Amino acid sequence: MKAQVGAADFELFRRLVNTLLAVTAIMTSSKAMLSRLRRLFGLQSTERSRDILKGTTGAADASDESENGTAEGAASTEPEAADQTRSAPPTRPSRKGHGRLPSSDYEAATHVAVPHQELECGGPCPDCRRGKLYELTEPARCLRIFGRPMLEATCWDCQRLRCSSCGSVHTAESPPEAQGPKFDATAVAMIALGRYGMGLPLSRMAKLQQHMLLPVPASTQWAVLDENASAFEPVFAELERHAAQGEVLHTDDTHARVLGFMGRRRAKLLQRGELPDPDRTGLFTTGVVSLTHEQPTVLFYTGRQYAGENVALLLAARDQDLAPPTLMSDGLESRNVPAGHAVVESNCLTHARRGFVDQLTSFPSECRHVIGQLREVYRVEGECLKARLSPDERLATHQRLAAPIMTDLKVWIETQLGNKRVEPNSDLGKAYKYVLKRWDRLTLFLRLPGVPIDNNLCERVLKMAIRHRRNSLFYRSERGAEVGDMFMSLIHTAELRRENPFEYLTAILQNDKAAAQHPADWLPWTYRATLARLEPS
Repeated sequence: MKAQVGAADFELFRRLVNTLLAVTAIMTSSKAMLSRLRRLFGLQSTERSRDILKGTTGAADASDESENGTAEGAASTEPEAADQTRSAPPTRPSRKGHGRLPSSDYEAATHVAVPHQELECGGPCPDCRRGKLYELTEPARCLRIFGRPMLEATCWDCQRLRCSSCGSVHTAESPPEAQGPKFDATAVAMIALGRYGMGLPLSRMAKLQQHMLLPVPASTQWAVLDENASAFEPVFAELERHAAQGEVLHTDDTHARVLGFMGRRRAKLLQRGELPDPDRTGLFTTGVVSLTHEQPTVLFYTGRQYAGENVALLLAARDQDLAPPTLMSDGLESRNVPAGHAVVESNCLTHARRGFVDQLTSFPSECRHVIGQLREVYRVEGECLKARLSPDERLATHQRLAAPIMTDLKVWIETQLGNKRVEPNSDLGKAYKYVLKRWDRLTLFLRLPGVPIDNNLCERVLKMAIRHRRNSLFYRSERGAEVGDMFMSLIHTAELRRENPFEYLTAILQNDKAAAQHPADWLPWTYRATLARLEPS
């Protein structure tokens, strides 16, 4: 061709082709970057297969909720017919009651017995005059809900008498319920739950209390939390010891803000030489979910350490006789794998899938194929969860149904790269290589029982820290971060164990000495049995 068009024209043509390839690569990369930015700022509402693969052949994913890491988990549903998927997506039936709750759900409501104004049990019926009236076991309920502040106050005005002769003052004794600290255990638990469970900044709670004419300044609320944190520290240490024995550890990081390590405060620490590893500037909140017999224990750590460093400190308390735990994380091994501790590494399939979701606009055919194959794998996972299979039964099911799908997918990706159907250094090529490089860790659930398929459990747990960060923006000091991590760990572990966190925190405060002596008796899943044992017979 060079001889036919001439050297000058050929060089011009070569430059035009190279420019076209470069612009195409930039456009492809820009689209992927825009997709990631949309997801980062919440503008991309979903990654579910039923939305991504609209108009393609195949049934809706039985566990789309699990794939995007934003719902309750890989819950299985009946697969829909292919013709239904090709048409408009089916509408979900609305919940019965439309949000109305029966009066029996209001367990904290005060019940007032209202006897009949004219009739009584055993009396004659006013209608027939023959039968006698008897009381029904279920009364007619009339429920009303009233507004109250988060914190209520009672002031006991003790009478004082002064002698007209000697001037001595005699003050009435306060009743037993007036004795104790100014902030009751229930008040401390309420502040902690509002701050670290609901993500409410102390300033907002202070404003609410001011509107309710019971002012509790934000500084006072923090002083109360800081003063009572010592009552929870032994229980939190026991929670860490228990989590260290877990069979599976999920972990991930999200960025955090601690003013004590930022700006002028950081400069002062550097000047005094009090900041180890001064080149490190990142601040993170690490979420760790430990599964022991499939029961979750949640821990949060906020500071300058990565997930792997926090997990390493946690595993220092692990029983040496136990087998290495399975560590589920994303593909960033340098930050997630604990140094000096043996773990069985497993990577999140959702993170690998996300690379193809980002490239869907640029490479629709290839990405739809990969996402569709992974959808079938998640459908198998959903069926396993729905059937409540044991780890061994789940492994056998995946080996029978999901392993052939994953094997075919790997061969397909290798063919795409081997036949140069995609540029290896393009974003799609990088997504392919990400999968192949981590293939053994991504498919560990096909070889070992009990290995999770993704890290969505930890991502959902981290939403608690993200909500706190978005509402409160930052921790003021390292101590504030420690207190927040401790309360969030106890609260969220109680929630996942289906315990009431308010009742749980209150119980620890009311039995702080017993909790300090035997913290194992005051974990979220043991404290009710402990309370029952302590009650007088």
